[in-house]
Amino acid sequence: MIDYIQKGGLLMWPILFCSVIAIAVFAERLFYLHRATIHVGEFLQGLSNLVKRRNFAEALHESAGTPGPVARVIHAAIIRHDAPRAELREIVQEAGQLEVPKLERFLGVLATLAYLAPLLGLLGTVAGMIDAFGTLSSSGGYASVTELSTGVYKSLLATAAGLVVATPTFVAYSYLSSRVNALMHEMERAGIEVVHMLTDRQPMSDIISFQTPVAGEREAR
Repeated sequence: MIDYIQKGGLLMWPILFCSVIAIAVFAERLFYLHRATIHVGEFLQGLSNLVKRRNFAEALHESAGTPGPVARVIHAAIIRHDAPRAELREIVQEAGQLEVPKLERFLGVLATLAYLAPLLGLLGTVAGMIDAFGTLSSSGGYASVTELSTGVYKSLLATAAGLVVATPTFVAYSYLSSRVNALMHEMERAGIEVVHMLTDRQPMSDIISFQTPVAGEREAR
């Protein structure tokens, strides 16, 4: 590998640096998104049972102890559980908007590296071709085919290296973007459901409700 880098020219080192940065960013984002992902359905079901019992302290404890943007959006709504529906919607939207930059962090770096690496490779190839043909012209056009092909071979190494780095980097960017979009969809779903959960609470089963007697019962009396 070191031999290919030396033959490819100085621009092979920036391409190698791009690959190291891309690997580090992908690993960090993958670990973050893995920790941020939860089973939204099961989590909402557990909170629904607590809300129906009006056990908001336990619901706050559960949402605060669960990592991830979905739990933080739900926690922001439960704190203001007595607010009207319109205000709860605004709270959920604002909490979700605050989480989006955290989810999209460093994705722009991956996209930039995916575009930059092949450009650096192309620049290295052009510089190598200029050097090869400069050698040919300085020798009066009598350079051997072997010398010329060697120069072309070295210059094409930069383009190959740029494509080798750019292709998996772009795939990694697309994969992480899809994971981020999925988490944003889960945040929206959780926000809608927690608003309905807090504003459409059903009465507890142990509360006695007084109903108007039906007509048959009034006649019997």
